[in-house]
Amino acid sequence: MTTMSRTLAFSPQRTLRRRKRSWTGWAFLAPFMVAFLLVLVAPVAYAMYLSLFQHRMIGGTVFVGLNNYAQELTNPVFWDALGRVLLYLIVFVPVMVAISLLAALAIDSARLHFARFFRLAIFLPYAVPGVVAALIWGYMYGTHFGLVGNLQDFLGIALPDPFSANLVLVSIGNIMVWLCVGYNMLVFYSALRVVPAELYEAAEIDGAGTFRVIRAIKLPAIRPALSVAAVFAVIGAFQLFNEPNILKTLAPNSISSHFTPNMYAYSLAFAGQQYNVSATVAILMGLITVVVAYVLQRVATRKV
Repeated sequence: MTTMSRTLAFSPQRTLRRRKRSWTGWAFLAPFMVAFLLVLVAPVAYAMYLSLFQHRMIGGTVFVGLNNYAQELTNPVFWDALGRVLLYLIVFVPVMVAISLLAALAIDSARLHFARFFRLAIFLPYAVPGVVAALIWGYMYGTHFGLVGNLQDFLGIALPDPFSANLVLVSIGNIMVWLCVGYNMLVFYSALRVVPAELYEAAEIDGAGTFRVIRAIKLPAIRPALSVAAVFAVIGAFQLFNEPNILKTLAPNSISSHFTPNMYAYSLAFAGQQYNVSATVAILMGLITVVVAYVLQRVATRKV
């Protein structure tokens, strides 16, 4: 009886302590949760709310449900912009990751002289803001005032116009590769630096060559870093906006207001005052980005 009475006496105190511990955890989490709700959840919820309405000349703003989504999913302008971004993703994201990987492997090898200088030189473009990079490369692409124009005058031949409809996506991809190679290189190089030295010693004892070490040791060791970099590159590809929007003034015949989905949504909101349709495009692009990034991450995780 005495033991049971003590248990009953202490059980409320134990319950109170557990409640205090649980509330203490929420107190530490509260600043992040407030910022998360205000910065991410609230804007997304408001965009979803806007996408369910439509502004009409007669009747004002009316509830249309999923009609905006059905309209955009059958809109050739939306699919044209999305197809252009997918082409950019398929072509330039692998090129960017491959160049970053080659640079990291070269710097990690002990055969490259002035490795620190090359590491800093390759990473330096990442410190340049995207807007400034677009302005710099836009000036160099100019056929009448920039580097391409000067080369034409010097060589006396007509060079391909980087702002032509066939090459403008390549020109934008070149800017993005120049900007992002250094960051991905640093990620891969950091992953290579934590590979145990015992693996290299064992490979040297076995007589493995350079390419054998890369294929059997280095690439499997940095595969998680490769998957993370690929996911971030895919997300960045779907967010393409600054570079084509700035180059639009230099190439108005090649870069339209719906060149990318983000430019299309921006044009709808601020030029056409169609906020509801713009919110619909934003939600669709968010869903597509999440699905593609999730599938890529699952495939990479399964291989790992």
